[in-house]
Amino acid sequence: MHVAASSASRPVRLHARRAAVLSVLGMGFGQMYNGQFAKGAVLFAGELAALVLGWAPFRHAMWGLVTLGETPQIRQGGRIVVAGDHSIFLLIEGLLALFVFALFLLLYAGNVWDAYRTGALRDEGRRPPTLREEIRIFLDRGYPFLLLAVPVLFVLFTIVLPLVFGVLIAFTNYSSPYHLPPRSLVNWVGLETFRNLFQLSTWSRTFWGILWWNVVWATLATLSTYFLGLGYAVLLGSKVVRGKRFWRTLYILPWAFPQFVSLLIFRNFLNQQFGPLNRFLVSVGLPSIPWLSDPFWAKVSVLLVNLWLGFPYWMMLMSGVLTGIDRELYEAAAVDGARGWQAFRHVTLPLVFRATGPLLIMSFAFNFNNFNVIYLLTSGGPANPNYSFAGHTDILISWIYKLTLEQSQFNMASAVSLLIFLFVAGISLVNFRNTRAFREEELA
Repeated sequence: MHVAASSASRPVRLHARRAAVLSVLGMGFGQMYNGQFAKGAVLFAGELAALVLGWAPFRHAMWGLVTLGETPQIRQGGRIVVAGDHSIFLLIEGLLALFVFALFLLLYAGNVWDAYRTGALRDEGRRPPTLREEIRIFLDRGYPFLLLAVPVLFVLFTIVLPLVFGVLIAFTNYSSPYHLPPRSLVNWVGLETFRNLFQLSTWSRTFWGILWWNVVWATLATLSTYFLGLGYAVLLGSKVVRGKRFWRTLYILPWAFPQFVSLLIFRNFLNQQFGPLNRFLVSVGLPSIPWLSDPFWAKVSVLLVNLWLGFPYWMMLMSGVLTGIDRELYEAAAVDGARGWQAFRHVTLPLVFRATGPLLIMSFAFNFNNFNVIYLLTSGGPANPNYSFAGHTDILISWIYKLTLEQSQFNMASAVSLLIFLFVAGISLVNFRNTRAFREEELA
């Protein structure tokens, strides 16, 4: 009895279902069924125009996306006889067509939903809105969505599409010397690039060696700047230091100065033969140090220079955090018998970690891809004969730079980029989930 009563109270969606089915068969059919002939005619004309004008280009774009071209370029005596297919252009055209088709499907779904909603009004005994009423309702309620549509389309075609293109390159053989358009075609190779990266000794030895140094570099670069900045902030916040403004201004200079200029200056400063640092060491009777030409000292150099460039940021940030700590906590700790180090360990450090934990994770991700310090200071050198197109201080991002702009190994660079994204995203996700600051934010 309850089921029967419930069915009787629910309106029968006869018009809604018919309008939805008709809209699936053709844009505007459902609107015409609901008596909205002008609106239905406009939608049907739009679908007809899309089919007539867009079908042939869409079919060609899908052919290019699947095959990446079938006709290679032919030259005779240095002259191009047959232009051939450009695989990369075909790939981009195919992606553009797919994105436009996805937007068309979205509009089509909106057409079906609109017909169903208007049919539901008829089922409830209400009059469907006229075209003028529809326009007024759209302008009143849909204005925010209309404004948001422009940036969404901008992000879709300028950020999402290039990202998808970069990922797809990893599944092709787009590389020098045999697969560079327009002289040669590019083919889909599936996971072969990833297999080569992990199984071929020349690639795998380079990848794992650089990845290990990359993790060490990112960890040391992050922790060294973090704790040195904290130390200076605590020191400058103590009562024994005079002229705090002067010292803060002095220490902020390395951060305020353009980084690439500082790095180029350090590159000359650390030069083994002509650098002023080694000249000073020799003048006081000490041996010169191969700062940039020895693998060990080159790694020490990039860490020290990064420490010099990075600690002022943390110092200023920590100064703000330390200022915000309630002084009553220290007074309570003193009453309990805690001395300087104990108060720092049990009061200052937990509060500082809680406030700066997310930034520490972001700093690790930044240093993992810190291209400037590595490339501008050492260019990845010194050379490592066991690596493919990489040196001792190269990290993955600088290796990718060399693979793309110097060696034209685009597919391998794309595969490494994809692995970097997965690695950094995984670490960031795990750390974000374990950071107390975020857990407390959720509780709040």
